[in-house]
Amino acid sequence: MYLGLDVGTSGLRALLVDGSGAVVGEAEASYPVAHPAPGWSEQDPADWIAACEATIAHLRADHPKAFAALRGIGLSGQMHGATLLDAEGAILRPCILWNDTRSYAEAQALDATPGVRERSGNIVFPGFTAPKLAWVARHEPEVFDRVAKVLLPKDYVRHWLTGDFIGDMSDCAGTSWLDTGTRDWSETLLAAGGMRRDQMPDLVEGSAPGGQVRGALLSAWGLSGPVVVAGGAGDNAAAACGAGCFRDGQGFVSLGTSGVLLAAKDSYAPDPASAVHTFCHAVPDTWYQMGVILAATDCLNWLSRTLRREPGELASRLPDSVTGPSPILFLPYLSGERTPHNDSAIRATFAGIDIADGPAELTQSVMEGVAFALRDCHEALKGTGTTLPSLLAVGGGTRSRFWVETLATVLNLPLDLPAKGEFGAALGAARLAIAADTGDPLSEIMGAPEISHTIDPRADLAPAYDEAYARYRALYPQMKAILT
Repeated sequence: MYLGLDVGTSGLRALLVDGSGAVVGEAEASYPVAHPAPGWSEQDPADWIAACEATIAHLRADHPKAFAALRGIGLSGQMHGATLLDAEGAILRPCILWNDTRSYAEAQALDATPGVRERSGNIVFPGFTAPKLAWVARHEPEVFDRVAKVLLPKDYVRHWLTGDFIGDMSDCAGTSWLDTGTRDWSETLLAAGGMRRDQMPDLVEGSAPGGQVRGALLSAWGLSGPVVVAGGAGDNAAAACGAGCFRDGQGFVSLGTSGVLLAAKDSYAPDPASAVHTFCHAVPDTWYQMGVILAATDCLNWLSRTLRREPGELASRLPDSVTGPSPILFLPYLSGERTPHNDSAIRATFAGIDIADGPAELTQSVMEGVAFALRDCHEALKGTGTTLPSLLAVGGGTRSRFWVETLATVLNLPLDLPAKGEFGAALGAARLAIAADTGDPLSEIMGAPEISHTIDPRADLAPAYDEAYARYRALYPQMKAILT
């Protein structure tokens, strides 16, 4: 048996699978996010450990025989978070999360440093880890001086599981300290951020062993061991493993809290100026590129809170099939934007609301705005030479056929919807555990999910959506000028 642990932003998901990857049991535990100041987003790492303990206790109670056969654990997690430990391993401050934008000035300074983009393969975004440490050095020097280790969220959970300080290349590629081409820490990048190699965890591939569960936990869980802990992956790389996406031409689009359009790559070909992320994949000699928008279903959640109606109710007001774009434009920049603008200051906008418009019209414009933002990502990926014949569509937003057909038409790509089943980051983490334990070929472990059906783009409406997209693109520079 194998366990996949996905350390998300709002909660932890645990998935118990057998050697074939079939799901045996699952459990979830939530935890809060603190926003002590505008643009700040923090979390107590102790909450991740409490969530691990709770979900594992649940699985042990519900599936005692299966859990007793545990041989490996895989880890997935929210990327970029700065978990700071002192020399005794104590937490120095709350973890600064991926969607925290306080370090925008430090990110700009690092990004302008000669050689940083070239070695990291990416723009330095405010959400990345390196600018967070530069912010701590500037604003909390007494904390910075005591930093002995910097761990990403999932790797703090690994430290609790194993006692080791280990990270994997896919997650660490989002720090701006990793040479993404050579898949190793860069002395140049570390020095640019005022950091040292001894403050970094050791590196392994995501599908390789990355420690073993310590004896105290084995005893507490009633296991004889050993239980290997795989290197694991950042959440998007883990999701790609869960979706069987690790070869050129394979990709997925995610309508989750944030939005992601990801393409696997057999070779390293970064293009930082496009604001496309180029990261190591969780499997050896493989990379992936992705465009990221900071708010996807979060935009619908925001509208839901504002109108005091459930997201499902808002989505149900729209038909199953699209009839053409809304006259209302929506820029989905509720917390700034990454691809393609790298703009932490821009904010969301409605344009063209009529007095007769209501919840349905606003919901359609929000869904279209997210689709247009993901087309921005697709255009940026195409600019790097990426070609995708189709995409797997995942995430909570895919429950709305209207939204998926809108997205298919805006992207001009068929979108494959997986059949009911598990295919996300927790499964990807469990698959990495299988690989680390067995050494079996990755192609046998990480198959693509069964496809329920495919939603094709509406060719008859494509020109209308192209025109609406052009108007959407023209709105950003106008709003940028107003807000600055």
